[in-house]
Amino acid sequence: MITAHLGAAVLNKVRLATSPAAEAMAWLLNTVNERQHPVFGKPGAAARFALRDPDVRLVASTLPSGPYYKPDLITPIPPIVPPDLVWPTQLELMAGTSAEVAAQQVAKMPAPSNAVVAAAEAGTLATRLANGMAKFWTIAMADSWSGLKERLDDDISAKARIMATEGVGALFTSLHSNITWDGSTLRIVNSWNREGTPGDLTVTPVALTWPEFYTQLEEAENSVLYYPPQGLVAPKADPAALAKLLGPTRAALLRDLDMPRTTTDLAKRHGLAPGTVSYHLSVLYSASLITKARVKREVRYQRNDQVIR
Repeated sequence: MITAHLGAAVLNKVRLATSPAAEAMAWLLNTVNERQHPVFGKPGAAARFALRDPDVRLVASTLPSGPYYKPDLITPIPPIVPPDLVWPTQLELMAGTSAEVAAQQVAKMPAPSNAVVAAAEAGTLATRLANGMAKFWTIAMADSWSGLKERLDDDISAKARIMATEGVGALFTSLHSNITWDGSTLRIVNSWNREGTPGDLTVTPVALTWPEFYTQLEEAENSVLYYPPQGLVAPKADPAALAKLLGPTRAALLRDLDMPRTTTDLAKRHGLAPGTVSYHLSVLYSASLITKARVKREVRYQRNDQVIR
């Protein structure tokens, strides 16, 4: 159990915020472990493709499959900046982690890989992890973030109403059945056994670890309580959620492939660069969502309705 003593100064600063870094970390963890999300299913071809990058693999090697410590620098506290700057600022915070702090976090890992240890000793770990997270985001997350964030924002609005009308204690007890509040102490039932006094606390919904919750309370001024947002449905796949996770560009291309079309056709119809269309088509093809056939000098793509029902 984690026991966190929260004084008035901390309670006055409790805030709700989304964390792109936490979602990216969760999706990468699912990718590495070939784990199926109860709502969104398994990470697709784009996420697997991202693992070809050495820095993405380095990040992946720091993520334990069980309830073990991972470097907190990968998931910095969501900063107080405009929404479109949250992710770039989180990347800056990752890369700006000192070599000393990065090494201290590696020392807390149960069995860091040789590559992680070598990067920590060379003082390059933080910048490489930030680079890996940025590349994974661009390849596997960026196209779907707006839809995912919409769900997270809806949940934050609901939680904000609870905090405004019933108080911060009601907010805490609404997060998860294993989280309780007695007016001064937050008790979190999990596999850790710690007691401390955070200097601040950010409460953050994370869809891609749903229905689980987890904590980041190692550093007093970088304390985050991650909780499962409401409104996700399992065990049946949620078509709207799957469409959002696929991303608007790929979803639009997929809808347009009810008949055979070439890359050039699609680029003109959707106002996209041919290279962009080609990349998205390669992802859809790798996931068996479309077929392709060569007709003379053209390659034509079509939706695979045997897979999509």
